[in-house]
Amino acid sequence: MPEEPAARRHHRPAMPGDDALVALAGGVDPSALQEAAHAAASALVHGARSAQDAEVTRRVVTLAQDEGLEVIADLWADAPADSLAGALWRLYALRTWVQRAPVAVSRQYAEGRRFAPVLEVVAGVADPPGPEEVVAVVDAVLTGVSRGDFAVTLERAAAFCRLVAVGRAHHADDPRFGGAPGPAGELTRSAGRLVRTAEQLETAAQRWRAGELG
Repeated sequence: MPEEPAARRHHRPAMPGDDALVALAGGVDPSALQEAAHAAASALVHGARSAQDAEVTRRVVTLAQDEGLEVIADLWADAPADSLAGALWRLYALRTWVQRAPVAVSRQYAEGRRFAPVLEVVAGVADPPGPEEVVAVVDAVLTGVSRGDFAVTLERAAAFCRLVAVGRAHHADDPRFGGAPGPAGELTRSAGRLVRTAEQLETAAQRWRAGELG
């Protein structure tokens, strides 16, 4: 999987945005926060289907604009991979990773497309997004303005992960690494994590189409 944002690796102290999360949940009860996480995920992806949904969506989007997307994503960080909130967390982690290492990601993506164009057909994705488009697509989803098929968004993100994983694996074999176990080994391991993320996103897409992604 892409490198997680640092805030998720260890327990972090309370941040200013935490008060906003509590307000969104309507209290400090951990179960209320979990309910807020699922309500926020549903409101952003499904859209408003009632006046209550519309209010949740408004509050989520306002919170994202005022505090930053990471505040919203923090609600979803511990959600299962086969849930809607978990799928959104993985999209957010992918977006964050691309933003933090744009040059390396772009090179590995280009390398992946050179060595594995067949993945585009296997994944059913005719035009996998590039790094900049990944950020734009995820931003649209996480701010409630995306109106495309969510399953397609997940599949395109998965195809992107697979192509970067191929490129990263080829870079691990690059003679410039000299077979050193450090850099080359880490690239290989991280390529494996990307493939795992792709599998999780693909499963989420299947569950979405089956009406089982909640």
